[in-house]
Amino acid sequence: MPKSKKIQVEGEEITILFENGNELISLTDMLKAKDGNFFISDWLRNRNTIEYLGIWESIYNPSFNYGEFATIKSQAGLNSFKLSVKDWTERTSRRKLSYRY
Repeated sequence: MPKSKKIQVEGEEITILFENGNELISLTDMLKAKDGNFFISDWLRNRNTIEYLGIWESIYNPSFNYGEFATIKSQAGLNSFKLSVKDWTERTSRRKLSYRY
């Protein structure tokens, strides 16, 4: 079975990844389809988003960097806070196999 496939949803291409018998739908692709990259960077500035991602990672990512997450969380929501998907993945040591952006 392929590791991923693309589907069309209302004219937008969305990635589905296959891992350990699970299908993972790319939230990044869905957000890009809605409002482009601006929406993603704005969404990642939100403290609630960061808390949600931290919970998700703690459940599904055995290599999650809790120390770096605490630093990110302490800055989330500030006017000067900016975080890209790439920064998040690098700083929290996400496994590249599970997530594609």
